[in-house]
Amino acid sequence: MSDPIIRPAAPADLAELHALVERAYRGDSARQGWTHEADLLDGQRTDRATLAAIVADPRERILIAIDAGAIIGCVQVSDRGAGIGYFGLLAVDPRRQAGGLGKCLIAAAEAAAIGFGAQVMELTVLPQRGEIIAYYQRRGYALTGEVRPFPVPLDPPFVLHVMAKSLH
Repeated sequence: MSDPIIRPAAPADLAELHALVERAYRGDSARQGWTHEADLLDGQRTDRATLAAIVADPRERILIAIDAGAIIGCVQVSDRGAGIGYFGLLAVDPRRQAGGLGKCLIAAAEAAAIGFGAQVMELTVLPQRGEIIAYYQRRGYALTGEVRPFPVPLDPPFVLHVMAKSLH
């Protein structure tokens, strides 16, 4: 793989971006990689309207990685105010995982958060995802002890653990 181009997503990217996110998180295609939620959750991970709202919001952006004209990864970064940035929706095409692209996207998200004025970057993770927690810990993130509700009601309910890293 050549070095991908990382840039903010635009409205014209939404269809391809949505397909990438679904392929990386859910369904049988996600099982080709190691970061999927396919064994925990089913249904859509997101939809185009949600992605379009993020792209249009000046306090948020989705950064996409492009190689050979195709979107191969993405990460959402948000300005939460009070010096706090947030990243989520980190997705890498399952066939391209474990090649360092996730690390590059996290670094790009951290740089964007610093541009927003963030001093701390947060993320949330399902506690069942021990391998993902360890991945973020290797990148300097630590569990804060804070727990937030999962954004979609499930039975039994899921929670998200907050991880954070100083950006300075």
